[in-house]
Amino acid sequence: MFEVDSLTPIDVIAGLDDAALVDAAAGALRMERAASARRLYAVAQLFWRREKQLPFSEREQWRIDGWDAVAAEVAAALAISRRRASSQIQLAVCVWEELPKLAEVFAAGLVDYWVVSLIESRISGLSSADKARIDGILARSVSRWNRLSRNKVIEKIDYWVVHIDKLAKREERSRDQDRHVGFGPDRDGMAEIWGSVRSPAAAALDARLDALAATVCPADPRTKAQRRADAVEALAAGADRMPCCCGDAECPAAAAIASPIVINIVADAATVNNGAAIPGYVPGYGALPADLVRMYVRTAKLQQVRLPSELADCEQGYRPSSALATYVKLRDLTCRFPGCDAPAVACDIDHTVAWPHGPTHPSNLKLLCRHHHLVKTFYTGPGGWSEKQQPDGTVIWKSPTGHRYTTKPGGALFFPQFAVPTAKLELPKGPPPAAAGRTVMMPTRSRTRTADRQARINYERSLNRKYYQQLREDAGPPPF
Repeated sequence: MFEVDSLTPIDVIAGLDDAALVDAAAGALRMERAASARRLYAVAQLFWRREKQLPFSEREQWRIDGWDAVAAEVAAALAISRRRASSQIQLAVCVWEELPKLAEVFAAGLVDYWVVSLIESRISGLSSADKARIDGILARSVSRWNRLSRNKVIEKIDYWVVHIDKLAKREERSRDQDRHVGFGPDRDGMAEIWGSVRSPAAAALDARLDALAATVCPADPRTKAQRRADAVEALAAGADRMPCCCGDAECPAAAAIASPIVINIVADAATVNNGAAIPGYVPGYGALPADLVRMYVRTAKLQQVRLPSELADCEQGYRPSSALATYVKLRDLTCRFPGCDAPAVACDIDHTVAWPHGPTHPSNLKLLCRHHHLVKTFYTGPGGWSEKQQPDGTVIWKSPTGHRYTTKPGGALFFPQFAVPTAKLELPKGPPPAAAGRTVMMPTRSRTRTADRQARINYERSLNRKYYQQLREDAGPPPF
């Protein structure tokens, strides 16, 4: 590995001359790149050790295989999503197993993380032998690519991929393949919509919003732009009109529209009943100003959330009652595994201490997405994950390496009453009984992770093969 210059202490930087400031900035960037390399090398080392410790080969068909188990550890340690953690494992293993010369340049701080990541994705269709051939070529020139645009870097990588194996070239996704629609929180109770759709669909949607916006009477006080925005609600409800805001009770368009779609808004009773300024909360979208809460209350169905003090001490069955389930979902809001933010609607209600040894009680229930529910269930015990839940809903996780990660219930941030400690549980003495035959209950994959990756590579190679075959056919026979 190359040596990397030491980092200039931050309290010294202000006293440097101009040239030294430039050197300090350059040195810090090099250290930043080198730190990224060291992070990935540590990830690769962890993966290789887990390959030896865990029965990877026996769990290849498991929905949560050995790779996912390592990704859970990496995601928790780096406070990132499991998808990002999985991508970093893939990058780390590829670079240090198959591109050692590039890894040396990366560790020296001479190339940006994004360039190395782009290289890994563009050469994934090459065989291991071909990757060894391209490794030296890339290592000699990659340090000059940091200043280039993404497209320019792709151009250079793809040139050498085609030179070595033209069938391994990866095609950029077409605009049509990249079509999508997204929604996300904005501010002040608003949300953003973005995306890319086929032009006929866009024209139809544009005309539909205009048609809905025109169903109100001329006295409606909103601008056309505001009516078009509000028409999205009518569109989501499957309605052929939108309610008018003229204020005239006799207006034929004033009636509210019934919707088959249920959207939950959490609000304090003081906001709903007493005009308080406490904002509400829309799961996944954040705060909703109090005046907007009261606007929606006019047509909403109200349901009071029962707090633990109003619920039975311990419920008898495995499944929590509707009232208890509602409380747990609103207290937690998201999956409680470290680094995961899967929303409540995509989560299971999990007993921290397995039932019936652990009771069905707020102090023993939390949300886990199905992925992390399986991680917790099948990668537990000695050398695995363990957890403790406190009466206020805090969960303290212990990873296979002994590191501890604390997750707090998200709902308590917005509504402190959800964080009021519930009863401290008195669990039966002794360890809970082991679950017999647990491994047979793990959902399985239709094909292994390795087979799935190879199938993708084979598919892309087949597309390239057809492309070059068509070129030859179009060119015709060679001239004599």
